[in-house]
Amino acid sequence: MTDRTALLRCMVIGDIIGKPGRLAVVGSLRDLRTELDLDLVIANGENLAAGAGLTPSLAEELFANGVDVITSGNHIWDKREIYDYLDSGRPVLRPLNYPDDAPGKGWLLHTLPDGDRVAVVNVMGRVFMNQLDSPFAAMDGLLDGAAEPLPPIRIVDFHCEITSEKNAMGWYLDGRVTAVLGTHTHVPTADARLLPKGTAYISDVGMTGPRDSVIGFSLETVLPRFLTHLPTRFAVAEGPVAFNAVVIEAERGTGRATSITQLQRLVEV
Repeated sequence: MTDRTALLRCMVIGDIIGKPGRLAVVGSLRDLRTELDLDLVIANGENLAAGAGLTPSLAEELFANGVDVITSGNHIWDKREIYDYLDSGRPVLRPLNYPDDAPGKGWLLHTLPDGDRVAVVNVMGRVFMNQLDSPFAAMDGLLDGAAEPLPPIRIVDFHCEITSEKNAMGWYLDGRVTAVLGTHTHVPTADARLLPKGTAYISDVGMTGPRDSVIGFSLETVLPRFLTHLPTRFAVAEGPVAFNAVVIEAERGTGRATSITQLQRLVEV
């Protein structure tokens, strides 16, 4: 029998969309931490503020209700009040491959209650996204150029548009990190698996947001853009929330993932 203390159980929650997604997380995460015996919870929070951006108060609400680290992506800059907060030392990440003088940081070390540390990294793809530095080179720089070796368990949120770029990153980092988990497209993919060298992978975790929507936004505000090609202002939808996450189990000593399981639930808010 495997010693439970030799393993880490981490849940990563997909892009949380607006108030409905936030209420679903706040209302269910404490029970989920107990039910699933979780050591660490990471959540992508770049869409918390009415569907676009993050504010300090929303981040603090997640921390108060069981989230340990918040990752993000291209929408992290949508609310100006987050800029100074990113430099405050709170565990909120912006993508690693933004310029060095951008607010915040792209990775951190999270200390567990027992003293073990976990590296959490946020990096962003380039295809159909902002033309940032190469995410592959950025990961090389972090993994190979850090002043001290990172701890064995390394969780990567790869915020990226296309599955081929996500697939490439998974294979590129196989055996070098514990998990490469895709976010951004809000639709859960069916390819959760362990790669040959021990890295857990999924192309997209999926959103935590209104199920009856277009990637979290109301039909009334999204469909006209497709029908008329005119700009519309998107509004977060209402109704039951699809809670999408993955749970990864990994060996603390080696960082090798031993399982990845999708969690998909419907939450009434």
